Amino acid sequence: MSDRPSVMFVCVHNAGRSQMAAGFLTALSNGQVEVRSSGSAPAEAINPVAVEAMAEVGIDISDQRPKILAPKAVEASDVVIAMGCGDACPFFPGVRYEDWKLTDPAGQDIDTVRQVRDNIRDRVEALLTDLLPPKSRTP
Repeated sequence: MSDRPSVMFVCVHNAGRSQMAAGFLTALSNGQVEVRSSGSAPAEAINPVAVEAMAEVGIDISDQRPKILAPKAVEASDVVIAMGCGDACPFFPGVRYEDWKLTDPAGQDIDTVRQVRDNIRDRVEALLTDLLPPKSRTP
């Protein structure tokens, strides 16, 4: 891992879970982690309910757009977090992979998406604790 670790979040549509995770990691790492997200079959637009749920906690992801999963971006990442993309995520030796089992927020009501959001935040906070030594973390 370099001085600045890189994390890629991957889900099918790159419109909900992976975008919320990327939003949290970007905000909570204060630029100390390079953050990427993509999807194996990207949607046309980000999930508006996910945007609303994140805005409730002060994180604006409304300017994000779903992106296609690129093998080179996976290979360039230190950690790849899959969120339901199954076998579509390419494997590269030396890259750490995690699979976060999360409810897909597509078509869900705001209360369900809030639960997914809060679960993602907890996981991102744990990931940050693992990635960044205590002295380098900023409050």
